Amino acid sequence: MSAQADRADQDADPAGSPHAARERPGLELLAVLGVSYGMSGIYALLSFLRSQVTINHGAGFGNVAAPVVVAQASHYEWLDVLDRLADVLHGVLPAFLAVVLLARSPGGRGFGIGFDRLRWRELAHGAGFAALIGVPGLGLVFVARKLGLNAQLIVTDFPDVWYRIPVLLLDAFQDGVAEEIVVGAFVLTRLGQLGWSRSRALAASAVLRGSYHLYQGYGGFVGNAVMGVVFGWWFQRTRRVWPLVIAHSVIDAVSFIGYLYLKNRVSWI
Repeated sequence: MSAQADRADQDADPAGSPHAARERPGLELLAVLGVSYGMSGIYALLSFLRSQVTINHGAGFGNVAAPVVVAQASHYEWLDVLDRLADVLHGVLPAFLAVVLLARSPGGRGFGIGFDRLRWRELAHGAGFAALIGVPGLGLVFVARKLGLNAQLIVTDFPDVWYRIPVLLLDAFQDGVAEEIVVGAFVLTRLGQLGWSRSRALAASAVLRGSYHLYQGYGGFVGNAVMGVVFGWWFQRTRRVWPLVIAHSVIDAVSFIGYLYLKNRVSWI
């Protein structure tokens, strides 16, 4: 059979056409979440339940330690650096998968989520969002710690080595890219394609974002869920993910580096 005949048969059979194969938003959503933040949410819930058992035996949530970024140093610094770079690469792969899947569907420039050329004004938008979320978030951490509703966050235990700051900045950027593309842009896009209303999709995305921070306690869940509502609303309105990536990266960078220099100076950190 000729190549032209093959193409003709494919065009005549919608089930075998490339376009038919692309229409799997629900399965794609489950697959991406299954290898990323969906499983993170399950593990965080298990950690949360374990902490509740501890509390019921008289320990209290405030005595639970919750590490965020864990790192170790050995005698072979070049291997340690490569390990950390591999961790960063591993962290952005779910976002890469989401972008590849989005590219299979017609969505315009930037894969339909505005992940193309970074615009100058988006830097300002990102900085604004970082301040809008970061400052109240710091207050929430303080209140939650005082009320015993949050675990003692060990934001990073990175050893004092020369590559500590560059790697933490990469970690922050990786978090921003992965979470905002997967939990924000991809989830909201696929839920919309499944016929979910904007408000229902926004709530689901926000709860997912809060779920994988449950290991931090009630404050971690609420704070990140609120962040999900604000960021998700912006994405639904503009279809631009870059400001959210920038904001998230800035928040995490300030948290990581600020913790290093303030943990022995501020009692509630």
